[in-house]
Amino acid sequence: MGKRLIRWALAVMAMVAVVFTLAGNWRDPWLWAVASIWATTTLYAMTGVDDDLLRERFRPPSSGADRVALAFVRIFAVALIVLGSLDGGRWHLAPVASGLRTAALAGMAVGLTMFFRAMHENRFFSAVVRIQDDRGHRVVDSGPYSVVRHPGYAGMLIAMPCAGLALGSLISFMLGVVLSLLIVRRIGFEDAFLRRNLAGYSDYAARVRHRVLPGVW
Repeated sequence: MGKRLIRWALAVMAMVAVVFTLAGNWRDPWLWAVASIWATTTLYAMTGVDDDLLRERFRPPSSGADRVALAFVRIFAVALIVLGSLDGGRWHLAPVASGLRTAALAGMAVGLTMFFRAMHENRFFSAVVRIQDDRGHRVVDSGPYSVVRHPGYAGMLIAMPCAGLALGSLISFMLGVVLSLLIVRRIGFEDAFLRRNLAGYSDYAARVRHRVLPGVW
């Protein structure tokens, strides 16, 4: 646990350094609020899972079935942070009203907590789309997975646009919207992949009918 916490601290410090350097303002309380939410939710994530899941999450043994689309997701996520920090801190091309920014901080916290709660529940919570035969892959239908089939993605759909607004830039918000659209596409791809390849998933999908939003989709 000690090594894990050290790695978490280093990762948080690196993220803070990047965001504040790009923004050019180390006293911005909005950015400190964003950093605090990120630090708190990632600490929650890191302290609630085992080393095997962390290896799968950050160093999967294969690139998976959707690697090209995943690359675009990562590119837009980086762009959201970089352009949001620059615009919110230096450029001010498309600022966000304080009230909306406050609401976005709350949304970001909720979305990230949903995402990491799903990771706690699902020991097969990989960054790539693959059947983890090497890890005894099976259907997980407990916790948030008893409500929707992709609760982690549901959290991301909330967190990403809210993160863009929380950084103080409508530009980064729009990148968050595009990122959400890419995630919606990935949900459809992954769901179809699991139906075809994971034993018991079709029966699970018949029981838990909705992917990310109960009663809607």
